[in-house]
Amino acid sequence: MSWIFNRPSDFAKEMVAGFVSAHASMVRQVPGGVVRNTQSRPGGVAIVVGGGSGHYPAFAGLVGQGLAHGAAMGNLFASPSAQQICSVARAANNGGGVLLMFGALGTSHNQAVHRYMNQRKVPQLFVSTGATRWGDPKNFPWTMGWQPTYQLEGRTFAQHILATRPQAKVAVLMQNDDFGKDYLKGVLDGFGEQAKQRIVVQQTYEVGDPTVDSQMVALKGSGADTFINISTPKFAAQSIRKAADIGWKPAHYLVSVSLSISSVLKPAGLDNARGVMTASYLREPSDPTNQGTPELAGYLAFMKQFYPAGDPNDSLNVIGYSQAQTLVQVLRQAGDELTRANIMKQAASLKMDLPMLYPGISLQTGADDFFPIKKMQLVRFDGSRYAPVQ
Repeated sequence: MSWIFNRPSDFAKEMVAGFVSAHASMVRQVPGGVVRNTQSRPGGVAIVVGGGSGHYPAFAGLVGQGLAHGAAMGNLFASPSAQQICSVARAANNGGGVLLMFGALGTSHNQAVHRYMNQRKVPQLFVSTGATRWGDPKNFPWTMGWQPTYQLEGRTFAQHILATRPQAKVAVLMQNDDFGKDYLKGVLDGFGEQAKQRIVVQQTYEVGDPTVDSQMVALKGSGADTFINISTPKFAAQSIRKAADIGWKPAHYLVSVSLSISSVLKPAGLDNARGVMTASYLREPSDPTNQGTPELAGYLAFMKQFYPAGDPNDSLNVIGYSQAQTLVQVLRQAGDELTRANIMKQAASLKMDLPMLYPGISLQTGADDFFPIKKMQLVRFDGSRYAPVQ
């Protein structure tokens, strides 16, 4: 099946319009996203959720009578702007204020409101980045992360390299910001005293750079035989393709934010991506071992009902689905006591097995533990799917 879009710049906007048209009895469009199209109790506290367009359909499906009052939508692979969130929050306001902020994507966006949310004692829940700063209940008791930390993943890569390639010459490509530095710290911690000996070259890029072609040429020229790729989806796809173009075939470790087969590996070329390793904490919908399981069946049913045009194999949709289920559990535990303090109390007392988490990985929090998911599984792309690395 072929899809034709009017203009790429209008894709996200038209997707929202189509969703609203299909579910006009439940939602209506406002600048920045959607809100309920049903009557809400005057004076009630509004729940506003949201994320980038890769997450958005799952969140929008939770807007309606009985749960969220609104969802803010960012552009493709980008979190909503402060203006979009503010617009949706105002439209959803019933006079009782906003109860919580949930699942916002992007380290810099969340960091911009981090201190403000804690000063105002508004829950900033399940921040959709792996920065370690989101798990600091002593200094920021109103903010909680969700996914495994970037440092944990970096340590996982380094430890695997030491175990399987003890004489490796490692090249590192990283985004020049807190995102990249957090991952790099995990890598350095994982290598320990061998870090200076193992890492032979580092190259950085800026978010606004058009390509990373020159960096990739420099990395190959170093003689490195192992590549730790700390890049976001656009640059990950570029780097995989460029490595193939210049004939560089290192052992390739790719950060999990860029593991999407449909959004990263396909644009890079599936053959080019063969052998790429990453660390996962989610089930891969296309994995044959998941076929016929109740966990996958529930996820596919959700996608069919709320986002039939979406790609169920896109990891961003799996994340959105799983994060939404986590919030639902918090609200169930909170019961009728929908206060900010009780929401945080319940978020800090979770113990659950989410259906689309990788087998053996669960979610658990505590009063002094704001890192809900703390395990990952190393996997390798075989040309069509990810398979566990034993």
